[in-house]
Amino acid sequence: MPVKRAASPRAASSPGAPGRARGAANRVRIVGGRYRRRLLDFPDGAGLRPTPDRVRETLFNWLGQDLPGWTCLDLFAGSGALGFEAASRGAGRVVMIERDPKAAGALEKNRAALGADEVDIQRADALAWLANNRETFDLVFVDPPFDSGLAEAVMAGLARHLKPGGYAYVEAGAEVAAPDGFIMHRSGRAGRSHFALLIKE
Repeated sequence: MPVKRAASPRAASSPGAPGRARGAANRVRIVGGRYRRRLLDFPDGAGLRPTPDRVRETLFNWLGQDLPGWTCLDLFAGSGALGFEAASRGAGRVVMIERDPKAAGALEKNRAALGADEVDIQRADALAWLANNRETFDLVFVDPPFDSGLAEAVMAGLARHLKPGGYAYVEAGAEVAAPDGFIMHRSGRAGRSHFALLIKE
């Protein structure tokens, strides 16, 4: 997969938080691509904080806007904002992993409402799924519940799930460092959230 050109980030869940449709406490808007302006509904949940509009805009600017035919993995899918954004921008396959039954159910409803057949939703624990799967991806989203510490655990073994030159997007409550096997491409911060785009060496 060719590395695309480069061109800020996740706020607390509150009715006026960035990334949510104005006046809707549990909705987030897709910001680009063929599903642009479509709304995603999601349930309340501990640590479920959709990535704000401006962060997703920044991320996809870094990636070059469109992901034609890419294979993507959205771990800790939550609201599905990142995975559906990738699907909207041309990804050929998006696997969403979510263990919470209410969140997974909402993802299924949103997939049906969008007609997003390229999205594959799997109800599973992200770490267990990674341990038992050998598929490789062009782009992996690592956006676990805030302050859970799970980002570090995932990144420790993520390189084998990425194609050469593939990307990992990480959001965490502390500054993101590039682990062995990755180089830092871009990084930023929004409030308490730190985010980074890494490239597999």
